[in-house]
Amino acid sequence: MNAKIRLYVDQPLGQGQTVPLAREQAHYLFGVMRLSVGAGVLLFNGRDGEWLAEVTEAGKRGGVLTCVEQTRPLQMPPDLWLLFAPIKKTRTDFIVEKAAEMGASRIMPVMTEFTNAGRVQQSRLQAHAVEAAEQCGGTYVPEVAEAEKLGRLLDQWDSTRQIMFCDEALVGESGALPVGAQGPWAILIGPEGGFSESERKRLHSFDHAHAVTLGPRILRADTAAVAAMTMWQQALGDW
Repeated sequence: MNAKIRLYVDQPLGQGQTVPLAREQAHYLFGVMRLSVGAGVLLFNGRDGEWLAEVTEAGKRGGVLTCVEQTRPLQMPPDLWLLFAPIKKTRTDFIVEKAAEMGASRIMPVMTEFTNAGRVQQSRLQAHAVEAAEQCGGTYVPEVAEAEKLGRLLDQWDSTRQIMFCDEALVGESGALPVGAQGPWAILIGPEGGFSESERKRLHSFDHAHAVTLGPRILRADTAAVAAMTMWQQALGDW
């Protein structure tokens, strides 16, 4: 039984486990993808790994899948958070999608002094994280947190979690991650207007914050997120 479609579900997965489908999922599988009874679908829920399931009931408004066998165990990403200042809608979506693909364990929009984006729709961004995990073969979906002010977040920060602070003021200078600094980390990406002087000063004062440069040119925020995650993954992650 071949299966090319991957689907995220909330239900437990295990040998013989049945998974009822919501109306939207049934429409996608049976209306859009034209699957029928007997077809295979790959399922994951972020807890039980990936499972091959068989379509046992198919209808316009619902259906049932039955787990046959586990195809991949749960693969957890590194303990890495991505903190970023929201930007324009489609570019914020891009950041969330790429963060999920590249191995962030948690994604956190932060409102800095120069953030000019409007209200962040957490549920929509979480849906993008799910879609990214479905497409890239991941078995874990990172949580997308509600937006929070950067200052308030730093007030309650656990100093055991190191911060990779991408400082655009260091362009053209040296600035790299400390060698061998394992443990929980967070990457912080600023807004289009950069960090304020007070934010930069506060971050530089933390022993657990490490200012880095992302090359000789100032990157757009969405590009910076991908570059920063690449740098961290290659130095300290699971690549």
